[in-house]
Amino acid sequence: MNTTALNSEIEVLFKAGAHIGYGKERRHPKMKPFIFGVRNNIEIFDLEKTLAKLKESEEFVKSLGAGGKIVLFVGTKPASSSQIESVGKRLGMPYVSERWLGGTITNFKVIESRLIYLDGLEREANSGELEKYVKKERLDKMAEIRKLSRMLGGIRSLKRLPDAIFIVDPMEEKTAFSEARRKNLPIVALLNTDCNPEGISHPIPANDNSAAVVSIVLERIAAAYEKGKNEKAAASTQ
Repeated sequence: MNTTALNSEIEVLFKAGAHIGYGKERRHPKMKPFIFGVRNNIEIFDLEKTLAKLKESEEFVKSLGAGGKIVLFVGTKPASSSQIESVGKRLGMPYVSERWLGGTITNFKVIESRLIYLDGLEREANSGELEKYVKKERLDKMAEIRKLSRMLGGIRSLKRLPDAIFIVDPMEEKTAFSEARRKNLPIVALLNTDCNPEGISHPIPANDNSAAVVSIVLERIAAAYEKGKNEKAAASTQ
């Protein structure tokens, strides 16, 4: 890539505020290689390194797309919640944009049983079978459907463990991060200066509190998955 194009990509990240980390006192020691310097006690990311890591992550996610792999997208902070949901739906991938349910990865059989139960409740509701219950029981079951749909909606398509996980802010999503590590899942993560990058196979060091930064990163990750998927499909028709 030529210097002009590289500088243009860095400028996009800079304008979104990707360079802004936390105060120096919050920095995790292992994030030091990604930090350019300090300004007004706020640590500044080296955006050349951020971009390099983003490109590495794109290549990995592209390979997942080519292989038709399942990527679980996780981000529950206000800066990421709606965008995680949007990307999950766009790619047809499972996502968690509200609260992480403990055991989603490490105790998947329990989660799977709840998904099957929800499917059964919805079949009853759609077929009119709920009419056989008294009014209070019907209302209770409809309330249960709404609750389970809210809790499990993003992972309805998850029929087995994912092949990889994408996380916005592993510090915020500690349980999801811990479960992914216990199952040795490849982890792609957008992480700030306070995070420990150890155990993250594809870290993207940048400001994870900025909705604009999350948008840029998610768009590039989603596009990489689609590119891998489309190139694989094109090759199979030749």
